[in-house]
Amino acid sequence: MESEEKLVDYVLNTPFDTLPPEPLHVLKDVLLIVLGGIVAGASVKGCPEVIEQCREWGGKKEATILIYGNRVSARNAAFANSFMARTMGVDAAMLRGVHAGGSTVPTALAVAELVGGCSGKEFLTALVVGTEIAARINSSTDYNGFDPTGVCAVFATAAIAGRILGLSSEQMWNGLGHAFNRSGGSFQGTVDGSIAARVLQASASQAGIESAQMAKRGVSGPRNFLEGIYGYFHLYARDKYDREAVAGELGNRYELNKTFFKKYPSCGTTHASIDAILLLMRENGIAPEDLNEIGVTVTPHTYRLTGKPFEYGDNPRISAKYSIQYCVANAILRGGCNLGHFEEAQVREPGIMEMIKKIRVSADPLLDERNHLATDIKVLTRDGMTYHKSVDFPRGTPENPLTPDEPLEIFRDCMGYGEKRLPRENTERIISIIHGLEEIKDVRTLIPLLVSEG
Repeated sequence: MESEEKLVDYVLNTPFDTLPPEPLHVLKDVLLIVLGGIVAGASVKGCPEVIEQCREWGGKKEATILIYGNRVSARNAAFANSFMARTMGVDAAMLRGVHAGGSTVPTALAVAELVGGCSGKEFLTALVVGTEIAARINSSTDYNGFDPTGVCAVFATAAIAGRILGLSSEQMWNGLGHAFNRSGGSFQGTVDGSIAARVLQASASQAGIESAQMAKRGVSGPRNFLEGIYGYFHLYARDKYDREAVAGELGNRYELNKTFFKKYPSCGTTHASIDAILLLMRENGIAPEDLNEIGVTVTPHTYRLTGKPFEYGDNPRISAKYSIQYCVANAILRGGCNLGHFEEAQVREPGIMEMIKKIRVSADPLLDERNHLATDIKVLTRDGMTYHKSVDFPRGTPENPLTPDEPLEIFRDCMGYGEKRLPRENTERIISIIHGLEEIKDVRTLIPLLVSEG
């Protein structure tokens, strides 16, 4: 139980004043992008339906469904807000695919409302410690088809909820044990082009709050939730894990600093391919009409997730976000990749499908030696010339980070997109609050700025 004890102590006993600048900066950027994603995605297919379901679930009026303004139980508000946060594909992730922020931010806001307020310092501290323990557990996990968000983000949300609820050490231990029992979910829903990934995102928030609340009531959970004979490391790491990597140097080494801030609103496994084709065309002065064949080689993991032949499916927006063929064709024809490029009308433009016919995607396990997101692109032009481009680390990864201003640009883009846009002055006010969050007495000041008047 050594790892469990250390994580519990870290979550409960880390004071704000000991947090270094970098994880605070990372979490502020995560917070901005998540809130922007909620605004942009609030009206997209699936969101109004889930909001209506959360209204029906109801419960005590503890917390706010953002944009819509309804007040429901904290667990249901977090579910709705997390679902919206994942919709546009802008939220940052931790490799290999834990979309923690889409769950942690809605959880923290809902529980802050539930307890009647939370200072900016305590809010940030809860986000940091919760995200950090999830990052460390994630680093030892062999997912093999399990969805990382469904499996791992629940530890972050349970820790955040428990910290803001003021759990004791015994209660936090139980809460994280309950969170372990709620871990789960498969990538199959994503491969099939369903909305399941958003449900997993939302469920991680809901389950984290429920786990903390059950623990506060005195309901015990498994104490050996990590190192037990049937604990997390047996089930999700095949008994191969480094205890020091998980529980060592807490408060000094921050795995959350390795967050992948996505440059494009698509699956992270498409990003190296987008970068590569844009660089190749720009560096060699190639126009779309010059292209005859495009070969894209990726790692087996990337191929399984986003390498299959593109089909519109029941949800063209989702199918496009999880397709290398679509993302590369889109980048070729439109010179980039932005929120509007995944609207159904743009996905179905005939020229896109004609370009897709020229793109072949294949897998090579040797690319894993460079990075599991690595991509090689080979282009044959109509005049018989061949060009190559390799990208090991796409923009936004720790090895190839975004500029300091780009997360803010993503937030602004989101705030100006969608049917339920907020007043322009709200955008600037939200930015100001988040940048100075440690000085805010109550984070609930954000809530009215995130409710649509229409």
